[in-house]
Amino acid sequence: MSAIPAALATATGLGGAGAVAGFVLPYRLRVPVAGVLTAGVGAGGVVAGVAALGGNRWTAVYSGLLALAGAHLAVDALAGVFMAVAGAVVGAVAVYGIGYAAGHGAHGLGSRTAQAALPLFALGLVLVPVAASVSTFLVLWELMALGSLVLVLAEHRKRPSVRQAGVWYAVMTHLGLVLLLAGFALFAAQAGGETFAVLRAGAQHMSPAVRGLVFVLVALAFTSKAGAVPLHAWLPRAHPEAPSPVSALMSAAMVNLGVYGLVRTGLDLLGGGPAWWWLGLLAVGGASAVYGILQAAMASDLKRLLAYSTSENMGLVLIGVGASGLFTSYGDGPLAALALAAALLHVVNHSAFKALLFCAAGSVLRSTGLRDLDLLGGLRSRMPATAGLFALAALGAVALPPGNGFISEWLLLQSLIHGLEVPGVAVAVVLPLSVALVALSAGIAAAVFVKALGVGFFARPRDERAASAREAPPLMLTGMGLLAVGIVGLAVVPGLLGDGLDRAVGAVGLPGSGVLTGG
Repeated sequence: MSAIPAALATATGLGGAGAVAGFVLPYRLRVPVAGVLTAGVGAGGVVAGVAALGGNRWTAVYSGLLALAGAHLAVDALAGVFMAVAGAVVGAVAVYGIGYAAGHGAHGLGSRTAQAALPLFALGLVLVPVAASVSTFLVLWELMALGSLVLVLAEHRKRPSVRQAGVWYAVMTHLGLVLLLAGFALFAAQAGGETFAVLRAGAQHMSPAVRGLVFVLVALAFTSKAGAVPLHAWLPRAHPEAPSPVSALMSAAMVNLGVYGLVRTGLDLLGGGPAWWWLGLLAVGGASAVYGILQAAMASDLKRLLAYSTSENMGLVLIGVGASGLFTSYGDGPLAALALAAALLHVVNHSAFKALLFCAAGSVLRSTGLRDLDLLGGLRSRMPATAGLFALAALGAVALPPGNGFISEWLLLQSLIHGLEVPGVAVAVVLPLSVALVALSAGIAAAVFVKALGVGFFARPRDERAASAREAPPLMLTGMGLLAVGIVGLAVVPGLLGDGLDRAVGAVGLPGSGVLTGG
């Protein structure tokens, strides 16, 4: 019997219980109880995701759960990647968040509203990849979006900038919803149904113009959620102003679902498409990677720097997805599989090091009240554990060995370089440029994180609050330690993901790459 339905049912029950506990319990109880239940949601996501990566599949229809259409659910290896990543991030960050919220009193992240929204947001992160119909997907997508909006606004009483960020986020996330509604409504009308199975079959009989319009609409929505240009404006505003555990969840788990939506819709449901779809996505990815890391280089706000770094890394992932679609359009399945495997591996690696970076930045903020690198300094001696963990995550972010980000960026470059053998003028122009953009972003990323470490942790303190900083409490260090273990594991034994990534690539009809397994 598959563990998937039991794990998902457990996660759903714990998420509901966590929301109730967060709303009704007094402050001293609601933070630890809601935090533990949220961690349970993450554990359920990990179990279900790992089972799917191991080859298990599951489908179910609950006709009475959603009016008219019912709830259609399905889990395959592609969904498993994103469920497992979201679950792991949720579990570690929930432990960290208990210690973080305990120092903020009954307001902000410790408030009833925030503690009730946290497990529901976590549940949305885990369940979005499980949806197997348009209506189910949109309901779960909106659960995730509204939960994150409530949490972004958690500290609105402290700073007016939080309210401004919340307005930006609300507008951009619901612009994305409108685009999704338009794209999926057109898709369902042309295919004759709204389940993913019907969409997959109906896409083969749609006209090229309609298929192209559907792809453009949903791609705009999904790249916005991934923090890619040009619809990225919410990300550098919302991530810095959200409580740090929420920033970690958004930057290490939520943005991934934009990538999931692109892969599921573009490569699976639409069955791939002409080269211009993927050339456009390559352009968006390249622009996002360079723009994001250049903005990070100029940022002095530590959390804003990390937010722009997320745009850069999601740009690299989109380059991989775009290259995969481009190779598919030219009939080169093995290269398409390699590019997609590299993109999915970078999703995993980025989630690990970015969650730890945001948690470490949150520890600094909680201890000093500062985000401005120009006022920090001296933290290496005053917060040695946090400094060491930040350095470990930064090593992954600069994509140098032995950091965990190295292998995925290396595979991405290999797929682009080998793709130069594919005939075609567009390929001959775009792929060398993509290689240059990946290399450029990696070089600037090294400078960015050298600055963050050197100025924030190793330089002399330039503010009394930095000079009197204290190490984070044990629960926060425990959550960061769990993320650090994941980073080290991904760096030392990336081959453990090989079979699962092969199955995930195969879920969209591509041959397994076999790169990490030696196949």
